[in-house]
Amino acid sequence: MAEEKLFCSTGGCTAKLGAGILSRVLERLPKGEKDPDLLIGFDSKDDAAVYRLSDDIAVVQTLDFFPPMVEDPYIFGQIAATNALSDIYAMGGEVKTALNIVCFPESMDLNILGEIMRGGAEKVMEAGGSLAGGHSIADAGVKYGLSVTGVVHPSKILANNGVKPGDALILTKTLGVGIICTANRVGEASKEAMDAVMKSMTTLNKYAAEAIRDYPVHGCTDVTGFGFLGHLHEMLDGNASAVIYADQVPVFEEAFRHADEFLLTAAGQRNRNFAEGRVQFEEGMAFSMEEVLFDPQTSGGLLFSVAKDKAQELLTQLNKTVPAAKIVGEVVAKQDIEITVKKTK
Repeated sequence: MAEEKLFCSTGGCTAKLGAGILSRVLERLPKGEKDPDLLIGFDSKDDAAVYRLSDDIAVVQTLDFFPPMVEDPYIFGQIAATNALSDIYAMGGEVKTALNIVCFPESMDLNILGEIMRGGAEKVMEAGGSLAGGHSIADAGVKYGLSVTGVVHPSKILANNGVKPGDALILTKTLGVGIICTANRVGEASKEAMDAVMKSMTTLNKYAAEAIRDYPVHGCTDVTGFGFLGHLHEMLDGNASAVIYADQVPVFEEAFRHADEFLLTAAGQRNRNFAEGRVQFEEGMAFSMEEVLFDPQTSGGLLFSVAKDKAQELLTQLNKTVPAAKIVGEVVAKQDIEITVKKTK
């Protein structure tokens, strides 16, 4: 494997187009006549599309794929699949089927492709879904992911923008993945940090989704390429503001050191630029903390809002299977500044 690296310059969710660029393109797409059964489409900036088939069943559709961010093809396959499956959980759905999406150079060892797809297949099985086929093309570089179909009851959809002032915000995975993977690319990340990051990226959000199912969750998303603050911005949707307490945010400790060494991603800087004017950091906030909050996450956790009086009870239940989860802030009435980040509560 050492002589045939899978790395590209922007692997995982760091390879995604910036939110600003994407928004400008989507705004210009023809919309057509509104289908009343299309409950959630691309115009809502949500995690997946939801289409109602009956009063009791709606289909959840998503797809996601990207280049490698780790050298082990089997682990890469697991990460890419875990990331793609996450959108179903972010909508409150249950995974049913998945299709492989493969871009692979014809000159590369096919055993590598086999390991990538084996890793992905195992995660689909863990999710309780069926791998039902896929599509492949010859390409100059490796890319892999899934198109996933799930189901949800129309009344139990978790849209990302249903937050309410007074809600607590809970994050289920640790931040800093993009920074540490960047440091690893140049040989600076420790083995311990990379092991922890890979464990996080290969952990399905299924377990968090199951824990929150019976609680009054108002808005939910998964934190991926736009970073924590970018996805929080989408949740607020111009209707509310938020206060984040930096000391409560779960972070891989080594990410702070690498951020201070400017081992950063271009995607993280795009996220910072997009957030300009929307985010205010308390005076004296460490540069490294700011960078972690803008850092693109590959296969990140769920970020959701829940009625404050149920937040601690839910967190206790959640921590039984998702120990990294923490209450990281709260939703407040709309302010001039959309997101305020304080050092502590």
